[in-house]
Amino acid sequence: MLNKYAVANACKVTLPLAAILLIGCASPAWKETASRVARGGEQMATTMEIAAGIRQALEIGITEGAEALSAKDGYLQSPYKILLPPEAQMVADRLQFVPGFSSVERILVERLNRAAEDAAARATPIFKEAIRNMSIRDAMGILMGEPNAATQYLWETSYDKLYAEFSPVIIASLDRFDARTYWTEAAHAFNRLPLEQTANPSLDDYVTQKALEGLFSAVEKKELQIRTDINARSTALLQRVFARQDPVEPAATP
Repeated sequence: MLNKYAVANACKVTLPLAAILLIGCASPAWKETASRVARGGEQMATTMEIAAGIRQALEIGITEGAEALSAKDGYLQSPYKILLPPEAQMVADRLQFVPGFSSVERILVERLNRAAEDAAARATPIFKEAIRNMSIRDAMGILMGEPNAATQYLWETSYDKLYAEFSPVIIASLDRFDARTYWTEAAHAFNRLPLEQTANPSLDDYVTQKALEGLFSAVEKKELQIRTDINARSTALLQRVFARQDPVEPAATP
């Protein structure tokens, strides 16, 4: 395993040398690109540029995703709309004929999504902080990985911390729209009915999970665009770095 000094020096090594070192243990796609570079076929992005490009792609995805989802109806009228959890849906169904609670589902769904939209507006700095520690080795693997490799890396390495930081924001947003108070009142009304089942008046965890899932999905969508659509590579750095994972055109037959 490389020590911290070796890693620091590795940052100064250009991709052609890194390609030679990684050919033996890389995927077929990476081997093809690495072999071509090692043969001196073309000038490639440096390892530092690759790491910066992956971070930039994630930051663009995070920023655009958060901006879209934080707009009015960003969650409510999108594929990331937060529906009621099964338990809350059961409560809404049973209370639709109870005076004062006939619109539980509509009101709760709107308030949950408004809370998520409100929280998304404050998500960008949290996500950006989470990607700053990405190593060059991670960036290399992400570049030639699956179409959602960058988003998966962010999920696997940052979800728990993001949840811990995002949950209070969601709770504050739920309270801003009185969603928790309304749900508690509905749950208590349900629990007074002559039924064997009871309802848990907590929605915090559910809404936090769904809000984060929506944000990660928006980031994943942007990552796929950058990987597959040259026009989505909005900076010179993205164009240079992500060209490396584009399919290699076969050499013309003489």
